[in-house]
Amino acid sequence: MEYNSRNAVIQNLKDAGCSEEMIRTFLDCLKKGMVREQLDLLAVQRKTLLDRIHREQKEIDCLDYLIYQIERNKAAG
Repeated sequence: MEYNSRNAVIQNLKDAGCSEEMIRTFLDCLKKGMVREQLDLLAVQRKTLLDRIHREQKEIDCLDYLIYQIERNKAAG
């Protein structure tokens, strides 16, 4: 294994929000030397996280707009 250690890889995947199933699949690919599949799994997880960030940013934008409207009405009235 070229990575620091199996436990370090597992911890990194957990810290990145990967499911237990994804971790098992990743480790199986690692064991079999299936680098392309490992990269594909990581890309899917990255996209999942990025989609979540974008969704939550939209929610923050909605709140910011509501705050802006309330403060504008307060200043006018």
